[in-house]
Parts: sequence; C-alpha cells; structure tokens
Amino acid sequence: MRRMNKTLAAAAAAATVLGLTACAQTAGASAPAPQAVVNAQNQNNIQVQSQEEVKVVPDKAEVSFAVSSQAADPKSVQDLNSTDVNKVIGFLKSSGIDEKSIQTSNFGLQPIYDWNDGQKITGYEMRTGIVVSDIPMDQVGTLLTSSIDAGINNIDRISYLSSKYDESYQEALKKAVESSKVKAEAMAAASGKSLGEVTNVQEISSYNENRYTTYAADSATGSLEAGAKQIAIEPGQISITAQVTVTYSIK
Repeated sequence: MRRMNKTLAAAAAAATVLGLTACAQTAGASAPAPQAVVNAQNQNNIQVQSQEEVKVVPDKAEVSFAVSSQAADPKSVQDLNSTDVNKVIGFLKSSGIDEKSIQTSNFGLQPIYDWNDGQKITGYEMRTGIVVSDIPMDQVGTLLTSSIDAGINNIDRISYLSSKYDESYQEALKKAVESSKVKAEAMAAASGKSLGEVTNVQEISSYNENRYTTYAADSATGSLEAGAKQIAIEPGQISITAQVTVTYSIK
C-alpha cells in the first residue's frame, strides 16, 4: 500500500510539473508582442485627426446611358435591342467619342406582365447599359440632347470629375496635416505641455467614389423626349477630401 501511495504521489508530482510547464508555454504564447508593450508605455504623445477639402471645377464627365427595347418574344427583343444599341454606339463614335471611352454593361432581359389579366406575359423587355467616359464638359449638354434622337431612352446618371484630382488631393493632404498641428498645439498648451516632433503620420484613405459627384436623371422615356431641348449642364464644383491621423511628441 505504501509503495502504491508513493507511486501515486510520484505520478501526481509529475502531472503537476507538466501542468506548470504547459501553463508557462500558454502564458508565453499569449504574451503581447514587444511593439504593443512599447506603445502602451509610450504616453508622451498627442494623436489628432484632421480632415480638409479642396474644391475644384470639373473638366470631364461620365454619363451612364441605357437602351431599352420591347418585343413579343425573347429572340425578337434581343435582335431589336442589338440593333438599337449598335445605332447608339455608331452615333457616339460619329460624335467624336473615342471607342475606348464607350463600354456596354448591365444587360437585362425580363418579361412584361399584364397584372390585370392574371399575371399574363404580354411581351419582353431588354435593357443594355452604355457608359461613356472622358467627355469634355463643353460637349456634355450637346451629347445628352442629341442622344435622344439616336435611340437613347434612359439616362441613369452623370458623374463629374477633374483631371486635376491628384494635385488637388495632395493639396488637401497638406492642409489636413497643417490643421492637425493647430489642434495638437492647442491640446498640448491646455495640458501644460509644449509640442514636439511629428512621430507618425497616417493617411486615412477614402473610397474613390468621393472623386465623383453624381446626379441621377429621370429615366422615363416620356420625360426625356419632352425635355430633350432643355438639357443644361451646371457641374458647379466637386469636393476633394483628405483625412489624416498625426501623432506628435509632447514635452
């Protein structure tokens, strides 16, 4: 019995040693990275966020058109829509639009229902989207007006952009960093400290859609035909925004 007790005691001691070893390994695996510890200890800094914008007059536009066709059966509507789309593309090219600036997209085919007759299918409609990019601003109004006669029966949106976007964004970045210093100086002074050097600058990227200002258009055929001679383009200005996070040392 004593031998058995000694054996059990030895096994328990071994298990305890193994358990302590495992705990030590687990604790070592979950320990924070050295960089995280350093950051936690480094409290002599101020971090601020700043956002600035630069307004610029657009000089280009992107227009999303669509051609909708209707026929009695799917094959007929496909043939009709193909003919209508080819006519529109031919018009765009003859208007001086570069072929590389014309893109067809958003093909759709769906039945037309008569809901008053038990959901009866009375025909089919096919819709093909056409995106035209890099249009000079002085040509947008004329293009929109003439496109109606060419077979365009939907204008989904007009997007304005500027060829000076990159340099304007850099200007906005510079202004954001400068304004961050003003904030940091005020915070340091209120804390009885003085502002030191910049220790870190981080750009907060934004979705590229901010590059555009988009206006939806009435896509109803009747509305387009009635207003074809009244289309006027007033792009105004677009806002180019930059946002940064800047960290300063304080002393």
